[in-house]
Amino acid sequence: MKIGILEADILDEDVQRKYGNYTDMFKELFLSVDSNLSFVSYNVVSFERPVDINECDAYLITGSKFSAYDKDEWIYKLKDLIVELVKHQKKLIGICFGHQIIADALGGEVKKSKKGWGVGCMLSDVKINKNGLKPIKKSFNLLVSHQDQVTKMPANAMLVAGSDFCPVSSFSISDYVLSFQGHPEFNESYLKLIMRKRRDKIGEQVYKNAIESLNNQPNSKEVAQCILNFIKL
Repeated sequence: MKIGILEADILDEDVQRKYGNYTDMFKELFLSVDSNLSFVSYNVVSFERPVDINECDAYLITGSKFSAYDKDEWIYKLKDLIVELVKHQKKLIGICFGHQIIADALGGEVKKSKKGWGVGCMLSDVKINKNGLKPIKKSFNLLVSHQDQVTKMPANAMLVAGSDFCPVSSFSISDYVLSFQGHPEFNESYLKLIMRKRRDKIGEQVYKNAIESLNNQPNSKEVAQCILNFIKL
């Protein structure tokens, strides 16, 4: 199975030297639960995209420092690609920014949350467990780092999981779109690096609470397996 990673950011060189890019992170995550996978990377910020959407069995849109409602040309191009993929019912996965831009492109709504930064390890309660979402059961933890949230899902979307802080932390559309606000590809070290860089923006109390939340174990591999199960439907 071939997964196309639609990279929606270009990480700093010092970060890439230590952690790689988003494709590297997702490869490490998914190969830890299924070794029979291959990957192709497209940096959509640089206007890269598949020539033929059938080049890959599924596509995944990564996180980003940008917002789904930004006016950059590459963001409009990515939204056009999302609409095309959905029209042909290609498997499409969204993570953080990917989760948000899929919602926005398909008629939903994304806004900067009045609740402020979501950072650390956060729990989401599962609302449905259909469409191959096992092994997730009643709830799951994921590492998060975001201000924006999906405030309105696309009309045909189904809520998969949410929390008081982030009511739409996962949604699906039929058997071809699945998205998560959290980051299964992050590890604790990388999240701490991001948090340190944004400490002044996040605020000291939120930062301290986020550090404390990291005592909880994220269910990253379970979510990765859930995503692969969904793709294989």
